[in-house]
Order: sequence, then structure tokens, then C-alpha cells
Amino acid sequence: MMIPFAPQRELLTTIPGISKIAASAIISEIGPAPAEFFPEAAHLASWAGLCPGNHESAGKRKHGKPRKGSQHLQPALIEAAWSAVRTDGRLKARYHRLVIRFGGYRNPVAKKKAITAVAHTMAIIIWHVLASGTPCTDLGADFYTRRADPERETRRLIARLEALGHNVTL
Repeated sequence: MMIPFAPQRELLTTIPGISKIAASAIISEIGPAPAEFFPEAAHLASWAGLCPGNHESAGKRKHGKPRKGSQHLQPALIEAAWSAVRTDGRLKARYHRLVIRFGGYRNPVAKKKAITAVAHTMAIIIWHVLASGTPCTDLGADFYTRRADPERETRRLIARLEALGHNVTL
């Protein structure tokens, strides 16, 4: 049944963490051309139920559970995200950054939040790959460190040391 969609399935397998079976499940849920149904990548991620929840009252942010989404696509993307974070690349780097931000490796909730965020990123990548018809190119494990401006980082660290009472001379 996947023979007519073989080119799209091959495109999806260029994304880290997505196998042929996962690609088949994704295509069966969103179709071979998601731009027809979802005008933007964010719409696909929201429909899949991978966007963070927003429950704020009186200026206090309550729980941020993701909304309910596609009961078939969401688990497939979560499993693909677990697979993607075990390969070197941008998705693994994103996972590690988010786990540290959400509470560290000893916190199972932090790991689940980070995996959901990586699955959200994968949904965005899937939309772009299928909409453009070009294979995914990984941006590399050093994607986040390359983006940092060395001069700005130097100024930030000097200001931080001076705030602690140290005299800094370069």
C-alpha cells in the first residue's frame, strides 16, 4: 500500500530517528503532502498534540501539559524522538540542552518534557521535508555552540564575574 508513496517515505527516512515503518505511519496519518491540510508547520505540530500547554491564571503559570492530539501520530513521533536522541546531531544536542533546563537527568519529568519538545521539532522538520520535497540535512551536534557570538559571551562572563566582586582584566 505504500508503493505510491515511496518517494515521500524515502524523504522521511533522511530525518534522524525515523525508520521506514515510522515514515509509513507518519504518511498514513498526515498524508504525502501536509501543506495541503496544514498551512504551516506549527499547525501540524499543534494537531499532533506536541505543542506545550498554556494554563495561566492571575499571572501564575500552572501546569503546562501538552494538549491532546492525534492518538496515532503523537506516539509515533515520541518513539522516533527517543531514537533520534541516540544519534549524534542537532536533535541530540537539543534534547541535552532541554533536559538540563527542565531539571536534569535525575528528573524523569524533565526527560519526558524534553522528548516531547524534540518530537515537536521533528514534526516541524517533517512538514518542511514533505512540503519542499528535499531531504533533511542535519545541522550538526555543534549547532547551538556555533550560534553563540564569542564577543557577546565574553562580555556576559566578564559582567558576571564583576557582579561577584572580581576584578577582571584581559
